[in-house]
Amino acid sequence: MNTRLSVNVNAVAVLRNRRDLPWPSVTGLSRIALEAGAKGITVHPRPDERHIRRRDVWDLADMIRKDFPGKELCLEGFPDNRFLTLCEEVKPDQTLFVPDDPSQQTSDHGWDFEASDALLRTSIDVIKRSGIKMSLFVDPDPEQPAKAAAFGADRIEIYTGPYGACHSDPALATTRLAEVSATAKAAREVGLDVNAGHDLTPDNLPALMKEVPYIREVSIGHGFIADALIFGFAESVRRFQRAMGEI
Repeated sequence: MNTRLSVNVNAVAVLRNRRDLPWPSVTGLSRIALEAGAKGITVHPRPDERHIRRRDVWDLADMIRKDFPGKELCLEGFPDNRFLTLCEEVKPDQTLFVPDDPSQQTSDHGWDFEASDALLRTSIDVIKRSGIKMSLFVDPDPEQPAKAAAFGADRIEIYTGPYGACHSDPALATTRLAEVSATAKAAREVGLDVNAGHDLTPDNLPALMKEVPYIREVSIGHGFIADALIFGFAESVRRFQRAMGEI
């Protein structure tokens, strides 16, 4: 089975940016993750560059294309003109549109498709013309995938933050997992691939993968970096792969 882990390295850039120094290296740690078996690298270049910088995006794209054929770079972001231009120039393997306000710390909700109709239609057309796989961030709600499909998305990424937040409440976690599962099933019914992301850990991934075994990719940042601070990047890749039943 091919790995489904894409490591989000935003937090590495946050730490680096605390000093005017080139370490910890975003590309260096991404290389370790890819060598250990990660499927790809995800980054979210925000307008204020408070973590990932535009230069990081180019460096990651160059490294992956040169040294890791078959691995993927995913750019996620709010589809303003600056982000769309970057996607057109870099041509990542996958683009994830998230409805983030620039002041948000992290993505914490899916798209309101009705309110964002014009923006999404125009932006998705730009990405489609560039031949990039297109994913839309959605809340765990089975009504959302059909809306995403109507815009021409190739995939959805289900926001798993509510599920991950139930780490100390097993009963509520079961409810939240059922919502994710229902959303994933609805996506399959309209022909969309399914990704998942936010607050996934080696502890809560097994139940998710058992309930939704056809997930195409999990994009993990905070939980992965927290784990890697203890076990190291390479071992954390293996820990997450074991949690997904891949090794």
